[in-house]
Amino acid sequence: MSTLPVSLPTSLPSGAYAEVIGDPIIQSKSPTIHNFWLEKLEIAADYRHAHVTAEGLADYLAARRADPAWRGCNVTMPHKQAIARLVDRLDPLAARVGAVNTVVPEDGQLVGYNTDVPGFLEPLEGRLAQKHYFRMARIMGTGGAARAIVVALSEAGFVLVLAGRDPAKAQALLDELARGTDHHAVDIAHFADPTDFEFDDRADCLDLIVNASLLGMAGQPPLRYDLSHTPPGAVFYDIVTHPLETPLLAQAKAAGFETIDGLSMLIGQADYAFRHFFGVVPPRGEADLALRARIGA
Repeated sequence: MSTLPVSLPTSLPSGAYAEVIGDPIIQSKSPTIHNFWLEKLEIAADYRHAHVTAEGLADYLAARRADPAWRGCNVTMPHKQAIARLVDRLDPLAARVGAVNTVVPEDGQLVGYNTDVPGFLEPLEGRLAQKHYFRMARIMGTGGAARAIVVALSEAGFVLVLAGRDPAKAQALLDELARGTDHHAVDIAHFADPTDFEFDDRADCLDLIVNASLLGMAGQPPLRYDLSHTPPGAVFYDIVTHPLETPLLAQAKAAGFETIDGLSMLIGQADYAFRHFFGVVPPRGEADLALRARIGA
């Protein structure tokens, strides 16, 4: 990530705003998050959502480029990869991931960033600060979010098992993005059926089960995952935010596993984006509890 200022810019243009774009977009919690921080910091700016289709993406950027009040946008499904080809310049991390979730006007150019990587890792920081004999992550999904997660966990020393409906696509993604060669691609259906595999001693190991797909989101079928594939002490991490307790997390929690919900990643990535948009670090720590209450989580 770039070095970012930690104090408010001397001035913001009248009517300053940022926004989140996607298709669909009305379900996004990002406006609640950013406007909560703007309110707490008494910044005279706004954050809103805008419905942008794939066909309208280039026109959207052209229009916003000409608007001096526009501070930038977050990008959600299905535009994270497409918009990377439309901006003027990519931050090195965004170029590495091949996907952009934050666009910012800088010195007359539109610059693409990826704040999903640090946002995803944020709730894992305490665990990652520890030393482990072995780290493994089973990741479900091969879309734009999965690209950021593969990069994040590969850089953090995990052996990855990437599961998708098309194992060849999963393998290609690993070949493109993952450091090292000891990773595996499988059909996502592999995890739906029970296994009699006996896990070895998992002391000093860190195991993650990550849902990086849309499965489990409201209106989508649940992710079919049999808990027999789960090593003892594993942590379940689901990036879906609607609902926050997905069927996967409910199943894992009932079985006694630790869980991390999608709002943790959403707030984490929004933190980095907010700094780009408004030049100030948002209030975190205890403020996260109030923010979750505002969202209804």
